[in-house]
Amino acid sequence: MQVTDTATTIRPGEEIDANAVKLFLKSQIKALDGDIQIRQFPSGFSNLTYLITAGDRQMVLRRPPIGANVKAGHDMGREFRVLEALYPVFPKCPRPLAFSEDESLIGAPFFVMEKLSGIILRKDLPMGLSFSPDQARRLCVNLVDTLADIHGIDVKGAGLDFIGKPEGYVKRQVDGWSSRYRKAKTDDAPDFEDVMAWLAAKMPEDTNRPAMVHNDYKLDNLVLDPDQPEQITGILDWEMATFGDPLMDLGNSLAYWVEKNDPQEMQMMRTMPTNMDGALTRQEILNRYAEKTGQDLGNFDFYYCFGLFRLAVIAQQIYNRYHQGITQNKRFAMLIFGVIGLEKTARRLMASSRL
Repeated sequence: MQVTDTATTIRPGEEIDANAVKLFLKSQIKALDGDIQIRQFPSGFSNLTYLITAGDRQMVLRRPPIGANVKAGHDMGREFRVLEALYPVFPKCPRPLAFSEDESLIGAPFFVMEKLSGIILRKDLPMGLSFSPDQARRLCVNLVDTLADIHGIDVKGAGLDFIGKPEGYVKRQVDGWSSRYRKAKTDDAPDFEDVMAWLAAKMPEDTNRPAMVHNDYKLDNLVLDPDQPEQITGILDWEMATFGDPLMDLGNSLAYWVEKNDPQEMQMMRTMPTNMDGALTRQEILNRYAEKTGQDLGNFDFYYCFGLFRLAVIAQQIYNRYHQGITQNKRFAMLIFGVIGLEKTARRLMASSRL
């Protein structure tokens, strides 16, 4: 029975030089002996992730996707520095091991970290794994509580205040993602102009409770205990972590949260088993978060709408690379339907919102 995330053969066009990686790692990590093997984790749409095996030691290498603008969201050095500062105060993140900005080694900057072993949930539960309704509920509660823990990290005390500036954070996010969408828009994509205008008009003032923002906190970035899969043992993908409004983080997370009774266009966008019997609804997640943090969620429609829009931008950026022929990965061709569905969901939210 295989329920943990499994690396497979490297996709054509995404190969890396095993000898270059071996020589680099041996120069950086003591007592690393023997040959290495490299395989690729097949899931995900952002940074490329590889399993490095050296003897009985397993590590993970991360590099930007082919054709991506490294400075615009795939900064390997920044993510490595975040993990260096974060690991001592939040050991559920991976332990960073080595970073290289020498693009001659594998064609891009990259870093290596210890592998967090456990279950990572994808669109549907793998064969052999099941959650009772009570387990599903406890997993969701732990998901919310762990996010609250992240938002409770002392950013300045941990030396993490280099990751962002809380002042003006929401406005920068709205303006920045709006600009990214307009640059990535293709002829077959919705224009989102009314959504962008609504977000610009409804944005709240700066929060008086700035916090560590993971910025990609979702079920398939959690590592679960194989013996107690409702327990969270690790959090992955800190590439976009910043210092800002924690409700933006929560809104981004809920954009991925598709419930069992959501409309068909949302069901088509589901990438995680958030529709399990017993899973919390979005409203129940909000209630739990408010209980844990004391945050006022009265204007959460803005944050959820922004999360939907941001997710559409991410999907559109990846689809645009496929549309231009920069990447040949056939999985990316279907993302345009997700963009269209997210626009419909955002419009429906705006029509019902009291903001």
